[in-house]
Amino acid sequence: MSFLRTLNIFLLTIIALFGLYELYFIIKRKLSGAEWIEQDEFIEGMRKAQVIDVREKDSYNAGHILGARSIPYTLARSHKEYLTSLRKDQPIYLYEDRKKLAISVASMLKKEGYTDVYILKKGFSEWSGKTKKKATY
Repeated sequence: MSFLRTLNIFLLTIIALFGLYELYFIIKRKLSGAEWIEQDEFIEGMRKAQVIDVREKDSYNAGHILGARSIPYTLARSHKEYLTSLRKDQPIYLYEDRKKLAISVASMLKKEGYTDVYILKKGFSEWSGKTKKKATY
């Protein structure tokens, strides 16, 4: 086998694996019942919603959406009481940097009976609304 043929097979394999990885999270989001929403919809509805940052505490402290509550994915996964403290009668708006953790949290919320869950489509890295940083001493 020539070098170029081997390289092509290798690159195609990587592309296929990446595609399957992305497909996994698309399916997982659909099964969670969560919807992706654009930033303008997020801003419009966030006054009536519970805005949850699922990033780790250090990332939250470095900067987060104004009014957001921190429930890191690692805590939500190991301590379900963090999730069950959320109200079921109000929408839940989740965000992070890449959407993967938010999709996982949305799945956990569905298992707990939550139905009105939304995920910020482009994540915090693309956020242009108001933010806040936690003071460090």
